[in-house]
This record gives sequence, C-alpha cells and structure tokens, in this order.
Amino acid sequence: MIPEIRVPAHEPLVHLLRDGMVEGVHHGSAVVLAPDGRVLFSAGDVEAAFYPRSAAKPLQATAMARLGVDLSPAGFAVGTASHSGEEFHLTEVLRTLDGAGLSAEDLRTPEDLPFDPVERDSWIASGRTASRLAHNCSGKHAAMLATCRRSEWSTKDYLDPGHPLQRAIAESVEELTGQRIPKVAVDGCGAPLFAVSLRGLAAAVGKIAAAAPGTPEGLVAEGIRKHPELVAGTRRDVTALMRAVPGLIAKDGFEAVQVAALPDGTAIAIKIADGGDRARQPVLAAALALCGVDPEVLKPFTGTPGLRVAGTLAEVRLAA
Repeated sequence: MIPEIRVPAHEPLVHLLRDGMVEGVHHGSAVVLAPDGRVLFSAGDVEAAFYPRSAAKPLQATAMARLGVDLSPAGFAVGTASHSGEEFHLTEVLRTLDGAGLSAEDLRTPEDLPFDPVERDSWIASGRTASRLAHNCSGKHAAMLATCRRSEWSTKDYLDPGHPLQRAIAESVEELTGQRIPKVAVDGCGAPLFAVSLRGLAAAVGKIAAAAPGTPEGLVAEGIRKHPELVAGTRRDVTALMRAVPGLIAKDGFEAVQVAALPDGTAIAIKIADGGDRARQPVLAAALALCGVDPEVLKPFTGTPGLRVAGTLAEVRLAA
C-alpha cells in the first residue's frame, strides 16, 4: 500500500472553551491500534500521507540498530531524541561521536541554540553561540554517523537520500509501517524525511514497543524506557508522561505530531492539523485513557484550562 498524497480530511479534535462557549477549534486526526494492528479508534484521515517529523526517530533508530550500530541504552535514547540541549544531552551526543572516532565537527545539523528556553537563555548569557551540537537532532545525527562508521560508509554525505544509510532507513520505515514511501522531503535538521500515514506510523511504533529484548527494535525501546529524559528533557511533557505511565514509549514531533505505545504494542499516532502544540497533549491523554491508562495518572497531561477533547474521541470516552 502507498499512502495517498492529498489534503487530509481532518476532524475537530479539541475545543477551546471560554465561559461555556467554543472560542477556538483544533482539527486533526488520530488513530489507536490494537497489538495485532486492528484499528480500535480513528478520527479524521489516518490513511493520507503526511510528514511524521521527529516522531519518526524511533523508526530511524531501529534501522540503525538493524545495521549493527553499537550503542548503549543511553545512546539509543539520545539517538531518538529531539533533545532540549541540556548539558547531559550534549555529553551523551559527544559520547556517541567519540565512540565512533568522530567529533561534533562531523555533524551536519544546522547550527542552532538549545531547544529548551531555559537552556537557550543560559547558553546566550554565558556567551555561547549557535552550534551543530546544540541542535535538537544532534543525537540522531551522531547515531547516523556511528552507523556509517560501523558499516564503513562515507560520513561526509550521510544525509544524501542515495547514501546506503538513508536507503537502509527507508527500507526499515517501509517494513515497519507496512507501506511504501510516497514522497521524500528534507527535515528541518537536513536529514531525509519519509512521508507515511498515521496508521502506518502507529503500526511501526507498536512493533518497536512490543519487541523482544535484545532485538533491534527491543534495543531502541529499552533505551527510550530507561532514559526518557534523554529523549526530550527535564522540562518536557513527553519525558514526564513516560515516567508516569510504566513501559510507555512516546515521541513528539514538530507540527504537532505525537506517537505513543504501550508494552503490549497498543499504539497511538496523532497529527494536529494546524501544528498547534497545545492540542497535542489533551488528545494523547484521551487516547491513552481509551487504551486503559488510569485517568488519574493522565490528569496532568490534559492540557491548559479551557481545552476539551471534542468530536468522536470525546464520544468514545463517554461511552467507555
């Protein structure tokens, strides 16, 4: 199957209320899959092609694990990260590079400041300038470089879609999603970005979450579970959510993309149409509640006051 490139038919997912009246609406699409791949819930357009952005990093890391890259659980965690730029993130990225006999100079990430506002302000106050290492995707790029060294491939052009590394990643993305890639673009970090469908993305993350220990998928899941702070940061909702829900793996992406999966392979994929991040959390919390996660555990992740899950997802929650 090849996901169709079209304007997605999103649905209203979140309402912003003011004094009982709907003031704003966030449209989007969401899907929940059972461990066997059955659709337990869907809203909007879960079959259209879209860009998963950084939510695809667990798939990319799985491809690198399949190629035999030798990383610790912390190395795999930062390899899936859109990190905040805290010092422990940068230390782990440098450890990955050093293990491959490389340095931050070998990264092809754009020069950037730390993603986290607190870290960014501290960085600027100390007189530090934008760097490739500080970019939130430097962990993924370090893992890519380490994989190239492991496979004796060129490290200068590792971002070229025709590079053996990127071809291998594309093959793994297609195998994990069960779909052909309909379009390849360039992500904000310069790496190839493979379009998928929400259903395909959820299926892939579910396979990673349920994988046996020691398998390539299992190594990625182990890293994420052991080091959720490396996947995001100490002040990030994704880190807090993984700490609150035992065994959960979760990854956010720019333009309000979110994936999450429980240890049994039950998986969720979400895209908020307008890219508005404030709607991402309440939809994820509602979807996790459908998966049987205790609503009390999810209360801190239901979003800012006034936001209410809308449409068919709210109806299913009420019926459950």
